[in-house]
Amino acid sequence: MILALTADRLLSPLEVIEQPLVLIEDGRILEIASLSERAIPPQARRLDWPGLVLAPGYVDIHVHGSAGHDVMAADMAGLSVMQAMLVRHGVTTYFPTTVTASDDATLQALERLGRAVEQAASDADWSGAQPAGIHLEGPFLSHARRGVHPVAQLQPPTLERFERFWQAARGQIKMMTIAPELPGALAVIAEAARRGVCVSLGHSDATLAETTMGIEAGGRHATHTFNAMRPLNHRDPGILGAVLTEDRLSADIIADRIHVDPAVVRMFLKLKGAALSVLITDGIAATGMPDGVYRLGPLEVEVKDGRCLSGGSLAGSVLTMDRAVRNVMEFAEWSLSAAVRLATFNPAQTAGIRQAGRLMAGAVADIVGLSPQGEVRQAILRGRMA
Repeated sequence: MILALTADRLLSPLEVIEQPLVLIEDGRILEIASLSERAIPPQARRLDWPGLVLAPGYVDIHVHGSAGHDVMAADMAGLSVMQAMLVRHGVTTYFPTTVTASDDATLQALERLGRAVEQAASDADWSGAQPAGIHLEGPFLSHARRGVHPVAQLQPPTLERFERFWQAARGQIKMMTIAPELPGALAVIAEAARRGVCVSLGHSDATLAETTMGIEAGGRHATHTFNAMRPLNHRDPGILGAVLTEDRLSADIIADRIHVDPAVVRMFLKLKGAALSVLITDGIAATGMPDGVYRLGPLEVEVKDGRCLSGGSLAGSVLTMDRAVRNVMEFAEWSLSAAVRLATFNPAQTAGIRQAGRLMAGAVADIVGLSPQGEVRQAILRGRMA
C-alpha cells in the first residue's frame, strides 16, 4: 500500500517544496513532488498534515541517554524507552555515546550497543529512534581538558586498545572523539579513519600545529566546540583556531544556553557556516526527567534547573534536538529550513549515515512534522506513524 503524505511545506532540507506530496511504500520514499504538479494516486492511502512542515528525522551523533536510561548500562528494554523519547523530540537516528570508564565497563557497553546497532539495521519492526553506530567518547582524552571524564580511567591511545574496542563493538564504532596531541594519537586516528570512522577532535589541549597534524592524519570533525577545548588566544590559537577556520573540519556545538552563550553560538555559525555546523545534544539519562540524581556511565550527576553537574563541572545536558533547532532560530535569527539542516543533513553527512538526514526518492521514510516555529507535532518512522 502506497502512503500519500501531504503538508504545507517540505524541507529536504537542501530545498523547499510548497504543498508537497510524499509517496511512501515499504518504508522508503518513492517520490516527492508538489501537489500542483502531481496528483495523488487513486490507490494510495492519504495522510494529511495541514499546517505542518515536513523535515527529515533528526540525527543526533552525540547522546548518552534519556528518559532515565544511560547507554552505558541500558539493556534492550532501556534502549527502547530511551528511543521512544528521542522520537518525541524529532530524533529518528542516533549514535549512542560512551563515556570514559574502566576497560571492562567500556567493553561490556560496546558489546551491548554493537548488538543493538546490528539488530536495528536488520529489524524492519524496530520501534523508536534507530542506533546507527556507536560514538566512542573516551578514554583517549586530554587530562587537562577531560571535563568530567574520570582521570583514573583515561588511557593513552594505542592501536591495541582501539582494536579491543573495535572487536567488542562488532565493528560498529562509527565516530570517535580523541585528543590529537596525545602520544600515539596520530596512528590511532589514521587507523580509525581507514576503517571509515568519523574521527572527531575534542577534549583536547592541542596547539594549532598539533591539531593540524590530527587533521592530516584523518580527523574531520570537532566535538562540542568550545567545551573541553584549549581556550582561544590571539597569540596561541590552539585547537579552536583550527576548528573555527579549517574547512576540512565540520564541528558540532551544544546550543542550550548553558554550555555556550548565545552570542558565541552566533559566532560559531557565522564562522562554520550552513554546511559545516552540526547540532548535538550531549543528552544524558536525565533528559526528559525531573530534577534529581542520575548516572552518566560511572559518574553520579546532579540535575537542577537544566544544569547537569558532577564534581562541580558540567556533565552533559538535558537539551533535546528540537529545542536546539529552535535555539538556533532564536540565537542567530536563522530560518527553520537553515536550522533544520544542522540537525539532519549535516550530521548524517559528517558521520557517514547514508540512510538518514535527507528527504528524497529512495531514502528511508523517517519524517517529522513540525510547526512553523519548529515544535515536533508528528513523526513517521520507516514509513509508519510513530
